Amino acid sequence: MPEILVLYYSHRGSVRALAEEIVTGIHQVPGAVARVRTVPRVSTVCEAVEDDIPADGPPYVEVQDLEQCAGLALGSPTRFGNMAAPMKYFVDGLGAAWANGVLAGKPACVFTSSGSQHGGQESTLLSMMLPLLHHGMLLMGIPYTEPALHQTRSGGTPYGASHVAGADGLAVLTADEVVLARAQGRRLAELALRLGARA
Repeated sequence: MPEILVLYYSHRGSVRALAEEIVTGIHQVPGAVARVRTVPRVSTVCEAVEDDIPADGPPYVEVQDLEQCAGLALGSPTRFGNMAAPMKYFVDGLGAAWANGVLAGKPACVFTSSGSQHGGQESTLLSMMLPLLHHGMLLMGIPYTEPALHQTRSGGTPYGASHVAGADGLAVLTADEVVLARAQGRRLAELALRLGARA
């Protein structure tokens, strides 16, 4: 059964909440299943040392997760309009995977959360798309055929699912954010299955 890798970094839980809804969307597609992974934190002063297994949540991602996946949903909080350092650190270390074409031809999408309505969500989503394009992935967003994209007053963009957490970092998603994250998961799974059938 094709596995869709849902890979994210979440600092206060908002990106994790989005990831869970994307997983729900993936599982709504018969024949698709999600594999959920995260990345360890990094330090600004020296290399961070984390336990080999996180205290809670999904395991840390390994290269074989990328090799084995049929598609990828990549998520990170917004940090000044860019992906967070832990995700960037992981992505920057994928030179061998890039050279070997591990992700080439696979579908991908991105998702994010910010503390404010204009916190740089779209530029963060674009920042995550750039390395995926270098890996030869097939990027997909959320089309305006999704009604919730027209009516949301919180998160949700055509570039990918998003959440506005507010200054308090609230990880509770709005109804529109849930609908859009699930739609993105379904679209990714459906595309991965279609591409797999042609391979």
